[in-house]
Amino acid sequence: MDNIAETLEFKSSPALREKLISYGTTKKFNAGDVILNENAYIRSIPIVLSGSIRVMRNDDEGREILLYYIKSGESCIMSFLGGIHQDTSKVRAVAEDETEILFVPVDKVITLIREHDDWLDFIFRLYHKRFEELLEVVNAVAFKKIDERLILLLQKKAELSKSKTITVTHEQLANELGTARVVVSRLLKQLEVDGRVELGRNKITLLQ
Repeated sequence: MDNIAETLEFKSSPALREKLISYGTTKKFNAGDVILNENAYIRSIPIVLSGSIRVMRNDDEGREILLYYIKSGESCIMSFLGGIHQDTSKVRAVAEDETEILFVPVDKVITLIREHDDWLDFIFRLYHKRFEELLEVVNAVAFKKIDERLILLLQKKAELSKSKTITVTHEQLANELGTARVVVSRLLKQLEVDGRVELGRNKITLLQ
């Protein structure tokens, strides 16, 4: 718990660090574990200490699309907004890999907003970052072809895992892109023919 100040994406005061430690509880998740489901009430705000989370949105037909990733030192602005307004979650959060999270109760989050300017600044900067990422999603869906979006997704996953070899299924990629598995499989096969990826069993290696 002593590394919280270094993990968070802002320079926290010693007082804020001590309160986060005293208020929060930590929990570890394995890759694929559901951290938050849609329509669930938000009782605490997650701060990622290690690993990463992918945040998804479902449509009325059950199809998913990836909104953004939450990396080490970050939190979920959707949880902030939903928790503060006592609303249910509008997104689904899943552990991308082995992830450790500090959960801070919503009422303590509100107290910290009143007492610590650096905490409020963290929330505003996080909101700005997520807004830009959501604009990128809208831009990609509206203007980019599915093969371009697939490459961008693979590059993002490689960046998160710090490895060119990504452990992922075609089904998962299809869900995150909001398309069919057969489409993803066809595109990946073409990328392999083009020498851009190497396909393995539930693994994809970026070659370019």
